[in-house]
Amino acid sequence: MTGEPAVRVNGVTVRYGDVLALDRVDLTVPGGVICGLLGTNGSGKSTLFKAMTGMIAPLNGTVAINGLTPSKARRRGLVGYVPQAEQVDWAFPVRVADVVMMGRYGHMGPTRRPRNADRAAVAEALARTDLTDLADRQIGALSGGQRKRAFVARGIAQGADVFFLDEPFAGVDKRSEATIVAVLREMRAAGRTLIVSTHDLASVPGLCDEAVLLQQHVVARGTPAEVLTPERLMQAFGLDERRVAP
Repeated sequence: MTGEPAVRVNGVTVRYGDVLALDRVDLTVPGGVICGLLGTNGSGKSTLFKAMTGMIAPLNGTVAINGLTPSKARRRGLVGYVPQAEQVDWAFPVRVADVVMMGRYGHMGPTRRPRNADRAAVAEALARTDLTDLADRQIGALSGGQRKRAFVARGIAQGADVFFLDEPFAGVDKRSEATIVAVLREMRAAGRTLIVSTHDLASVPGLCDEAVLLQQHVVARGTPAEVLTPERLMQAFGLDERRVAP
């Protein structure tokens, strides 16, 4: 953990028509940590991810990734993103290896012709996510857990500094969950910053260094032990802390 801010969000407000999705969100995430972004469905987690990665522009407020605007950070290959399953067209005819190779586009020239270094990075990413034997399979033919691992592999191949993972454990099998957790810990050990959106509170204490409780605004931020208190869970989820124990 470096203590240097990898992500800084200042006063971000987002509206969809008359719906207030985010209300003056302030958030700082230091480098080299796994930060869990927690909240119910509709709490604004995915919207905050889109604002932090530059996919949408906030009505008010600013976002900085390693001191850069999200668009500049993305152009420099500093930002990796693992989307929710619902955001992907699984019918699109593309192999697993091709999906992972997309993470290397920022390292290629304008012709996007893979070099030996790109192929080596893809092979390593496939191996680390236990997908080598599925490299030539169509992405749509994979299970939910395998699909999620493929997008994690794309992030590994990219080599970004900051990764955003939107519900990476939703709909995945135990094997895939264990593989993804192991990879995230390896990436943290290598100095990467990972922000993981989830509503699975039971997975947070064993994985995350920090936790942020979101309900259109930041309800609480700190270590998982500091955030997952009965009072704060009741405020954000209407839950008792005892109900989220593994």
